[in-house]
Amino acid sequence: MSKQIAVNRGEVRKTGVRTSSLQSAAKSGRIHTMKKELKIFTGNANPDLAQKIGDVLDIPVGQAEVTKFSEGETFVKIQENVRGMDVFVIQPTCPPPNDNLMELLILIDALRRASASRITAVIPYYGYARQDRKDQPRVPITAKLVANLITAAGADRVLCMDLHTDQIQGFFDIPVDNLYAAPVFIEDIQKMGLDALTVVSPDVGGIKSARAFAKRIPADLAVVDKRRVDSKQAEVMNIMGDVKGRNIIIVDDIISTAGSVTEAAHALKQQGAKDIYCYITHPILVGLALERLKNSPIKLLNVTDSIPIGDKRSEEKRIRVLTVAKLLGEAIKRIHKNESVSSLFI
Repeated sequence: MSKQIAVNRGEVRKTGVRTSSLQSAAKSGRIHTMKKELKIFTGNANPDLAQKIGDVLDIPVGQAEVTKFSEGETFVKIQENVRGMDVFVIQPTCPPPNDNLMELLILIDALRRASASRITAVIPYYGYARQDRKDQPRVPITAKLVANLITAAGADRVLCMDLHTDQIQGFFDIPVDNLYAAPVFIEDIQKMGLDALTVVSPDVGGIKSARAFAKRIPADLAVVDKRRVDSKQAEVMNIMGDVKGRNIIIVDDIISTAGSVTEAAHALKQQGAKDIYCYITHPILVGLALERLKNSPIKLLNVTDSIPIGDKRSEEKRIRVLTVAKLLGEAIKRIHKNESVSSLFI
């Protein structure tokens, strides 16, 4: 028994020598902690935003060939080493959604097969988000299908902005961070120095986010009660809240055909509202959107660069674009360093 104890004590002594040696080496700088390198890549959906994020992070956008074969199939080739690196793919699935979604999926697959250590899909605008439930018989829940595709392609986590509905986060079996453009919008509103402000949600579903928005400015809150005639048209039924003589801030996540927001603006004007400003994150702006905006009482439409709007801004002078590159860049930096991003959610 005593011999066994002596052996064990000897092992302890040997271990202690090794430990002190490692500590000495660490103090002297001979041992370095390995740190994964950060890289960002992008497809063709919004390369300008990716470049701005790269400028914020002070790193170049990674080299990748993202093209199409003559028959229309998407081809991707990563043109630099990503083995063991922490990679972020910046690709909103905005129009054309199918092309941009396929680019995202194939980029993720290519990076996974190139042995990237971790792949984060940065999706400033999550397409198919409005197909998030079965609201009629025999229809798909496409937002869940897209989540499955992104996960199956090899993404380790997802970074989004202003998801149409919060439950989409639950469609993923990987971590999801959903940022909000509200800090960018609120900073701009405070610079304008408007008084008698009322924040308006264009529908009942946006009350929660509108209330949080109004609390931070601070401002009063009102809600537009509308009835959806069909998938493309809505009718304003009532306005809940006092808007007479007030400057209005309409907040929403998506402006597509601009039907809902312009109908709300007309109804607010009829109720005696003063100037009407819109702060909407994702400017899809398709169909009759620009024509409706031109004929509306909206004084200024503020959107983010989560989606490229091309020449739409030159066609409608009331459109202003605020960048979210700094917000996304800060989130990417914190994820890379395994730091908390919760303070960016508000």
